[in-house]
Amino acid sequence: MKERVILHCDINNFFASVECSTRPELKGLPVAVTGNPKKRTGIILAKNEIAKSQGVKTGEAIWEAKVKCPDLVTLPPHYALYEEISEKLQELYLGYTDFVEPLGLDECWLDVTDSLQYLKKSGKEIADEIREKIKREFNFTASVGVPFSKIFAKLGSDMKKPDATTVITSIDFKDMVYTLPLNSIVGIGRRLEKRFAKMNVNTIGEFVLLSDDYLKAIMGITGVYLKHSLLGDREEKVLNFYELPPPKSIGNGTTTLKDIISRKDFISTLSFLAEKVSARLIKHGFVASTLTVTIKTNEFARFSKSQKIPPTQGITQLVTEGMKIVDSFWKFNRPIRAIQLRASSLSSDKVKQLSFFDKKDLSKTIVEINKKYGHIALASDKSDHINTGPRHE
Repeated sequence: MKERVILHCDINNFFASVECSTRPELKGLPVAVTGNPKKRTGIILAKNEIAKSQGVKTGEAIWEAKVKCPDLVTLPPHYALYEEISEKLQELYLGYTDFVEPLGLDECWLDVTDSLQYLKKSGKEIADEIREKIKREFNFTASVGVPFSKIFAKLGSDMKKPDATTVITSIDFKDMVYTLPLNSIVGIGRRLEKRFAKMNVNTIGEFVLLSDDYLKAIMGITGVYLKHSLLGDREEKVLNFYELPPPKSIGNGTTTLKDIISRKDFISTLSFLAEKVSARLIKHGFVASTLTVTIKTNEFARFSKSQKIPPTQGITQLVTEGMKIVDSFWKFNRPIRAIQLRASSLSSDKVKQLSFFDKKDLSKTIVEINKKYGHIALASDKSDHINTGPRHE
């Protein structure tokens, strides 16, 4: 069987890179994309290389970062812009192959096996060309892994940063990869890492020596698949971009600056979340027939309820149905810390617009205006405690 040539393209410091590339005044400055420092999510979400060189780390509190880097420029995230740039990057990748599988906004696998012949280039040459195009067209950098499988492609793109191509072959992959720490692998989180460390299993090479039965007992069949992928004897196909499965649900959540204690403030926050969910439903061409509202109190107690609703993608309908759900199980007798709204049972939007003033058209118009001019352009009664930071589901 012909050996695959699979690339993994990873944009370096994506959020911060997009901000710096679209704002020339930030050139030469240490920059970080953060949650609001006045809110509970005041942490570093992404940083550029200058900030990184001064010790700024993703996930640390803003005040900790500024102790190390007093001149740090902190910016709020602009997710609509990041999604727009991500889509343009995918268009670039599709110039090389139809087999493009996104992993988040900033990473993609590309299977270029069948492209080598007509492009008359090697996998490394394609990777280098893609990196140069990204620098020229977007003004930021990417790291690319070039091996024979998805798992080694991801590992390869992580090995040299920023702005590098790493080739891993079926001959040298053990020498290059097996000494890496176990947490280099996607799927090995902190909990599993600590569990394996207690068994003196700290590297990828030590992990693949474990028996299938032992791994199955710890991680289920996923652990067995992971081991055989790392042994190089399990094929992982890159999905065709035009045949990617649709999302099963679309949701958005927020943690509030101040605890919510009134129904009015709850509606305001739910309206903000509904606007985000509606925008994504419209973007993907879906209507939702099930809605779930989840509430977390200031004591971290969690309450959730799902209910069937008439198929919709409109902001007003999502808020109305969402409040029906909330009123059926919540009395507003305890302070609320976080809210999540999730739309599921998705189906294609086949509804024909019969009126210029159709509510669904109005939702699309609101989404487009807010995307262009900012969230406050056509906002309903939004209280000042809404957190527009991360927690996208």
